[in-house]
Amino acid sequence: MDNPYFDKFKIYFVFIAIIFIVIVACKNAGKEITKETIRIISSTDNQDLEELLIDYGEKNDINVEVDYAGTIEIMEKLNSGEKYDAVWVSNSMWLYMLDGVTTSDSKIINMNPVVFGIRKSKAVELGLVGKEVRLEDILNAIREGKLKFAMTSATQTNTGACAYLGFLSVLAGNPEILTEDYLQNEEIKQELTTLFSGVDRSSGSEDFLEEMYLEKDCDAIITYESSIININKNIRNDDDVLYAIYTEDGVSMSDSVFAYLGQTNTEKEKAFLQLQSYMLSDEAQEELMQTGRRVWYGGIKEDVDKKVFNPDWGIDTTKYITPIKFPSTNIIKQALGLYQSELRKPTHILFALDYSGSMSGTGHTQLTNAMNYILSEEEASKNFLQFSEKDKISVLFFNREVSDITTIENGTLTKGLIDSINEKVPNGGTNIYDSVTKAVVYLDNMDNSAYNVSIVLMTDGEGTTGNRSAMIKTINTAEHKIPVYSIMFGDASDSQLEEIADLTSGKVFDGRLDLLNAFKTVRGYN
Repeated sequence: MDNPYFDKFKIYFVFIAIIFIVIVACKNAGKEITKETIRIISSTDNQDLEELLIDYGEKNDINVEVDYAGTIEIMEKLNSGEKYDAVWVSNSMWLYMLDGVTTSDSKIINMNPVVFGIRKSKAVELGLVGKEVRLEDILNAIREGKLKFAMTSATQTNTGACAYLGFLSVLAGNPEILTEDYLQNEEIKQELTTLFSGVDRSSGSEDFLEEMYLEKDCDAIITYESSIININKNIRNDDDVLYAIYTEDGVSMSDSVFAYLGQTNTEKEKAFLQLQSYMLSDEAQEELMQTGRRVWYGGIKEDVDKKVFNPDWGIDTTKYITPIKFPSTNIIKQALGLYQSELRKPTHILFALDYSGSMSGTGHTQLTNAMNYILSEEEASKNFLQFSEKDKISVLFFNREVSDITTIENGTLTKGLIDSINEKVPNGGTNIYDSVTKAVVYLDNMDNSAYNVSIVLMTDGEGTTGNRSAMIKTINTAEHKIPVYSIMFGDASDSQLEEIADLTSGKVFDGRLDLLNAFKTVRGYN
């Protein structure tokens, strides 16, 4: 039997429920979902993985912001108090360089051997294919003048530092603990000096190293296994692919550590842990493997994609790699200082400095401050950028005219250069083309076989005079290819400087926001 009172109650209840739903919906209509922001400072070699983090964040209400920097620069930023929520650094050893900065929830995301990659035709010629290769085999090829290679800066990049510390450990006999005594061992230092005499070009980043190889500016490089894989994906000729060499007596393994920097037990930490868990998930780890990164531990994995980990490129995932043991933080710092002051191949660098009228005021102050820093052994050594007694430094000034070139034969005796830079007064126009021509001719006519040679061009304007055609002809007919690294600021013409960089296999750096930092970055390339 129907109950009219019960039916009225149902209608009333439904009506109230609808009103409640409408009220809640209206309240939420103008309210955005609150997203947690995670600011990450990351090594530049993780840039190709940014999309993974961003996409995951967008799907899970996490706003991901990533800044990239070189290894040493990351430590400098964090130690100077710059605030980030997380750090993703190429190697866990760098976290121990942090001073008063606490990390937590640190986990390895992937592993990447740092190895020699030699043009396959050259590796065959040297007899390095199909055999167990020891570091001594590489040293012998360098001693005999049969092998030159390019590498990133050992004091500014992770791959360069890992390679150097690996060589040091192998030549010391792979001790359980690498001590200061090994750093002072003259025989080991001589072997390292011989090895680094084979460096034909130096780079401040792994990306630029890849560019150099693809432009055929070198026959061999030291880099990540994953970089060798990605370079080879862009090469058609089998003889030109890079062949990976894992030295039998030890290989540096670079772990990739993602760590939290903020306060624990917060919503921000929960968001970070979400991101970290995703990067360690099967889905993300599979994506990492497709980029040539190892996501397994223990060194051996046979069921890999052979199109990525291609045995024809020397890539070997079926063999256990002997990892070198990284020393204590104090020994690492001492080793980097020793490399910069004694072991690396000497450099002959020519600074071409713009002293045109537009440099008056702020520009002149910035330039003199930067040059005073770079040429001061005490200041530059704080960032392992100092010149050594074996280095040569040349300087020319240009405005409408181009000055004579002054050269010192000892990179630590820079007072005279500093005085002339501080005393010079800006005036006149901007003659970029003739200054580059003069610098190239000067260096090309010198015996620079024992040096890494480069030109650093600094300008705040556009070239308004000079002979562009003569500059191009000089560069193209020079016996040696001398890279020009340009630093632009003010109203410098990036198109003019990019043309010079393309002609010389150089690079343009933007110093408009921070000229001093641009100078620091350039030092990693010479």
